[in-house]
Amino acid sequence: MISFKQLPFEAKAAVAAAVVFFSMMLSRSYLAEQLDLKTRRWLLRLQMALFVNTLMLMGSRHVWRSTVTTFSRSSAANSLCFMSWKIAVFMFLALAHSSFFTVQFLVAEEPYFFSLAAYTCLGAYILLIFFLFTLGSVEQAYKLLTGRSAKVGSGSKNSRTAMKPILSVMLTVVLTIVGLLNASQPPTVNSVEVPVHKLPSTMNNLKVVLLSDIHLGPTVGKTKLAMIVRMVKALKPDITVIVGDLTDSEAEIMRPAVEPLGELNSPLGTYFVTGNHEYYTSDVGNWFKLLKSFNIRPLHNENVKIVSPKSTDDWFCLAGVDDIAADALHYAGHGMDLKKALRDCSSERAIVLLAHQPVAAKWALQERPDINLILSGHTHGGQMFPLNAGAYFLNPFFVGLYKVGQNTFVYVSPGTMYFGIPMRLGSRAEITEIILRSS
Repeated sequence: MISFKQLPFEAKAAVAAAVVFFSMMLSRSYLAEQLDLKTRRWLLRLQMALFVNTLMLMGSRHVWRSTVTTFSRSSAANSLCFMSWKIAVFMFLALAHSSFFTVQFLVAEEPYFFSLAAYTCLGAYILLIFFLFTLGSVEQAYKLLTGRSAKVGSGSKNSRTAMKPILSVMLTVVLTIVGLLNASQPPTVNSVEVPVHKLPSTMNNLKVVLLSDIHLGPTVGKTKLAMIVRMVKALKPDITVIVGDLTDSEAEIMRPAVEPLGELNSPLGTYFVTGNHEYYTSDVGNWFKLLKSFNIRPLHNENVKIVSPKSTDDWFCLAGVDDIAADALHYAGHGMDLKKALRDCSSERAIVLLAHQPVAAKWALQERPDINLILSGHTHGGQMFPLNAGAYFLNPFFVGLYKVGQNTFVYVSPGTMYFGIPMRLGSRAEITEIILRSS
């Protein structure tokens, strides 16, 4: 029988990841009610960081072999430049691995430089792994298709072997810079007209501004939120809605950063529903209290009547559901409850639902096909290449406006900021201006 010591490095990392994952499931299922909130929050974040880092060890080993070990037998291996390169690669990997720990220790009103650097390295790490794997796969496919023998001259082989990491690093550097520049731009304002069945004519052209996935935390702070609020106020919406993932940290820590939200003054109200990251903070109750102090109403599996300014007899139902992550995390008193959220929302009136994840939107329509419009987020439009493909295939609605059935629409925001990695590739941050049309 093979012992743990005899396993290859990749297998050891996989076993370690499996152990951490099992401990996560165990603590969520059996220890959740026995631990106090602060301890549970700390344990969840620590387990998540350890789980991701054990998985990343496999990729980091490959990066080191490709970018350092490959050149260690060359004539320049003992040069000062090569030693500097080894230190740079080590620091790059160390920063990438440390990124998930910054949520635990480095969150304040404005992002720390270390957090920005760590998450930038994480983004570059993802790109580098992708290019190393892709170029390696292309090389293997070329050999198979051409039937070329592996027995070639040592000089030619070394030259070809060196080209893969060099090209991968160059592509990574270029795309990292492009991604950083793209994410540093203010969100684009996207205006979308949506016909809403049974919307009263007195509410035609009602303007709803949709915000999603701001992710206040290690890399997004008060300055960026203040910019978003200024842009929203300039649009003069009738209603403002925030569909989850406003934050990645506790309310007490982020209170100074979230203060600009108090300037939102939409005449028909500002509303909020939870996203999965609110439950990762394990501090939803305090966030609800904080948002209420800024005159923002959380819709905790509940609804409100949005009454027309022109006629008190005309109204539609605005409902919100808890994010489905609450069920997975066994978060007491929370979880998606559509029946409760739509209580007293008759199909004789227009129904607009706020649900953070597109999967929740799909489930809601299966249960209540009479919902007229669902506003979601969560996908970030993939945020950055090459994660876009995964986000596309994992969500029933990816980004933008979808028509479902005869009288139902789903709009998925690509996110107003970004999560962690301050980069966007193949996507753009967005503030969505939704114009409701009576039909």
